[in-house]
Amino acid sequence: MIRRRILALTLMFAVVAFGLNAIGAATAQSYPTRPVRLIVGVAAGATNDLIARLIGQYLSEHLGQQFIIENRPGAGGNIAAEVVVNAPPDGYTLLHATTGNAISVTLYEKLKFNFVHDMAPIAGTVLTPLVMEVHPAVPAKTIPEFIAYARANPGRVNMASAGNGTAPHVAGELFKMMAGVNLVHVPYRGSAPALTDLLGGQVQVTFDPVPASIEYIRSGRLRALAVTTAIRSEALPEVPTVAAFLQGYEASNWWGVCGPKNTPAEIVDRLNKEINAAVVDPKIKARLADLGGIPLRGSPADFGKLIAEETEKWAKVVKFAGIKAE
Repeated sequence: MIRRRILALTLMFAVVAFGLNAIGAATAQSYPTRPVRLIVGVAAGATNDLIARLIGQYLSEHLGQQFIIENRPGAGGNIAAEVVVNAPPDGYTLLHATTGNAISVTLYEKLKFNFVHDMAPIAGTVLTPLVMEVHPAVPAKTIPEFIAYARANPGRVNMASAGNGTAPHVAGELFKMMAGVNLVHVPYRGSAPALTDLLGGQVQVTFDPVPASIEYIRSGRLRALAVTTAIRSEALPEVPTVAAFLQGYEASNWWGVCGPKNTPAEIVDRLNKEINAAVVDPKIKARLADLGGIPLRGSPADFGKLIAEETEKWAKVVKFAGIKAE
């Protein structure tokens, strides 16, 4: 009798497990059955927005439903992130996450959510370097020469950024911390006015996205000292990395797609597969290359690891530099 009961229970559990697997597979195959919102934490036209639209168009074409880009700028990307955190975990509200979300974890003290724990990483999309560049009047052509110049002129070298806590700002603060130099931070409301003053010589150095600066570098109006990623940029192959002179230095803009915590694994895996295919699609890859971008491919766990590592790294920089949200 006992043996029969054990066999019956075993059979019952097997049937339930099979049923759950079948439901999961059916969910993944049928998803999506209606339009999907991809929330972007910046205004239309910014790099984050452009990349999201490229990925969204690919997903629309390959998954048979519209992926609608919804711009929710403000608060360093936290407004957009909060929309997704509070959405049902059904795969129909997604976030195009960025470096700023990892920085904001420490920069903003009273967030209503925990980005690392309340998001389900789905897939990275692209990584782009910043370029450390100076006005031609600065008598430094290499990182060692710039460090020597800054040490000889403490408090007299101005470093522009797109604003407190932005990727260019924390990249500069990481450089200051590792090089042991005193650069005066001058925050602007965006990269464009910061770049304008660098071109005019009002500030001496900045860490700027490659696409915004590359033509000024090529024309000689600005001098590139190094790129901030661990490897050289294909867009500026002759420019060395900061890490070649400051071992372990790395800073970048990166983007990827996240959903609310507890988004079904089957939906996460399907989106991951399609996004990985999107970033190596010849047309999209060529457009990303124009932006100086490097496709990010990997599993949801790989993207989750990147987010966790970036959050930890920038937390140390934000605390060391005493950076406060504007």
